[in-house]
Amino acid sequence: MGSLTPVIAVHAVAALYVLLLGPLQILRPRRDRAHRILGGTWVAAMLVVCGASFGIMPDGFSWLHGLSLWTLTCMVISLSAIRRGNVGVHRGFMIGSYLGTLTAFAFAALVPTRLIPQLLHSDLPMVLMTVLGVALLVGCFALLTIRSARTGATGAAIERPSAQPRSQPATGPLGQQDS
Repeated sequence: MGSLTPVIAVHAVAALYVLLLGPLQILRPRRDRAHRILGGTWVAAMLVVCGASFGIMPDGFSWLHGLSLWTLTCMVISLSAIRRGNVGVHRGFMIGSYLGTLTAFAFAALVPTRLIPQLLHSDLPMVLMTVLGVALLVGCFALLTIRSARTGATGAAIERPSAQPRSQPATGPLGQQDS
């Protein structure tokens, strides 16, 4: 692998964003407005990662490009599933996409001839500053998005309505049963 080109830099920063935001999206217990906003940026970053990978082909098409095609397919399936309300399929394909990204990262980081190990030896401060910068971006953006989703546009805390089991009939404002 040669030098750090603009396409490789964009690919790497977007992949780092995906790798750092992924666990937050997977492990946060609630699926709220913040999850949708952060998830939208995660999907956008995945699209950048996959798209940029096709601009990085020093030896032609490789299994990593096949993984990019599969990831793009997973994004379509996952987004279609959640639009239909199928949370299980959505979750499975999103987690699978994240694990695929981890696999590609492991390959890129552990194979000595790839750019990441070379940069770690030749320009460690640049690598560390990039990781720190993207980590701060992810952390601040996630914190502000989650806080904003809790308070709404006015800054006042949003009260969650009490969940009423669907098996009970709905009642009106005075407690009478709705027909």
